[in-house]
Amino acid sequence: MITGEIKSKVDKIWDTMWSGGISNPLSVIEQLTYLLFIKQLDEQHTRKESKANRSGKPIEEPIFAPEQDHLRWSRFKETAPEQMFETLRDEVFPFIKTLGQTDSGENGEEDSTYSHHIPLLSL
Repeated sequence: MITGEIKSKVDKIWDTMWSGGISNPLSVIEQLTYLLFIKQLDEQHTRKESKANRSGKPIEEPIFAPEQDHLRWSRFKETAPEQMFETLRDEVFPFIKTLGQTDSGENGEEDSTYSHHIPLLSL
């Protein structure tokens, strides 16, 4: 059983989701999964940046292009809620839908890692 500080944090997240209109536990888990995935992408890119800085070489297989820097968790997490929502809906989710995409699909969507493993978020 979860107790103490962790329980308090989980309850706070649950209350935030509930007050935002998400009352289905599966939807809450889905939303948290998306956020954790986005955060993990940023952390992976940060590690690649650190490695490139230490070696003095360009980043190998960057996750984010320079013009996509604003899509990183560390960049948009402190923005106003309305701006964060728009960034996630209009830019971040379309971006992660194309991760691992190959050129063989008609519209590209069928061949992405995202489309095979993560259902489209209906915002």
